[in-house]
Amino acid sequence: MLRSCVIDFQGSWEEFLPLAKFSYNNNFQSSIQIAPYEALYGKKCPTLLCWAELGEKKVLGLELVAETKDKVSPWKKVLRFGCNGKLSPRFIGSYQVLRRVRLVAYQLDLPSELDRIYDVFHMSVLRLEEIELWSNLSFEEEPVQILDCRVKVLRRKIIPLVKLLWRNHGSEEAIWEPDDFIHQQYLYLLELGTVFLRKE
Repeated sequence: MLRSCVIDFQGSWEEFLPLAKFSYNNNFQSSIQIAPYEALYGKKCPTLLCWAELGEKKVLGLELVAETKDKVSPWKKVLRFGCNGKLSPRFIGSYQVLRRVRLVAYQLDLPSELDRIYDVFHMSVLRLEEIELWSNLSFEEEPVQILDCRVKVLRRKIIPLVKLLWRNHGSEEAIWEPDDFIHQQYLYLLELGTVFLRKE
């Protein structure tokens, strides 16, 4: 124990020697089944309160930590409400390509809120957005595949649900829909041989 105190307090260990002695005398010893102070004096040692004057560094410690955390959190992409970088979306927005800078780099037209970000990106961090537009420049989201089925049981109701993979979206963006929705609008998905639950 004395060795660990010397290592912890390094050069100023002499002034903490009484605390090490106090700790040793009040620790339970398995050989005598009692603390040394209690064995010597027949009573428990009174607890000493140690008041030491704190320096400015220790008084302001928590404030400095909080201030440093406020600076580091946006840099680490940790948002205020607990959404960190792992849980944030992989891709943000869709931006127009202005020009090709090199064989594998493109310059994008970024909005003003992203003006602190350099606008040239390597093609490995970009994803081509494929949207089929109609003649009136609109498009319809349509499901491509049924990924999974489940039944949601409420108190007085049973709701069959299906997990749909939508066109132009990844499997992480698949959502659960009621099976009535599929039977009304997208009956062709049932013909693809997918296992399906039907409410009777």
